[in-house]
Amino acid sequence: MPPAFSIPNLLTYARILAVPMVVLCFFLEGRLQSSDPARWTALGIFIVASLTDFLDGYLARIWKQTSNIGKMLDPIADKLLVAAALLLMAADGTIAGWSLWAAIIILCREILVSGLREYLAQLKVSVPVTRLAKWKTTVQLVAVGFLIAGPAGDKVIGYATETGIVLLWVSAIITLYTGYDYFRAGLKHIMD
Repeated sequence: MPPAFSIPNLLTYARILAVPMVVLCFFLEGRLQSSDPARWTALGIFIVASLTDFLDGYLARIWKQTSNIGKMLDPIADKLLVAAALLLMAADGTIAGWSLWAAIIILCREILVSGLREYLAQLKVSVPVTRLAKWKTTVQLVAVGFLIAGPAGDKVIGYATETGIVLLWVSAIITLYTGYDYFRAGLKHIMD
């Protein structure tokens, strides 16, 4: 089987395809709406997509099926999933006021680090993903999951939205630190 169609890569492709499916859940009536069924459906898709993030890399390593396309698409899939969900939550008001800053920090860091990685790749410099950056992704995914549940989740556990907002800020703080870490690691190559 060609590396592009290995199971780990198929999981990454599925995560990318999940992005428009999550968005579609909020536009089923032709306009942005966040009904309880829409939120639960979006959350289910988001959870499955998030699980593929952990599974694809794990399977690629144990089955020795790592590939260049997988290395390229995996972080892109993560960023697309988180960015689309954050934009949706901002559009429907789940994330509002000062909490928008947490989302902006996350989105800006992702764009800046992606640009830095692309530039450094041209110089044949690899900046490895740190363990803290993996934790950042995990906290982001959990935060976004709570926010997608939002008001529907509040009816079940009473504090889903608040938990999501707190975790979003925790994620934003970790995001700032890991972004600085990547920038510092890349700066020495940019200045040469």
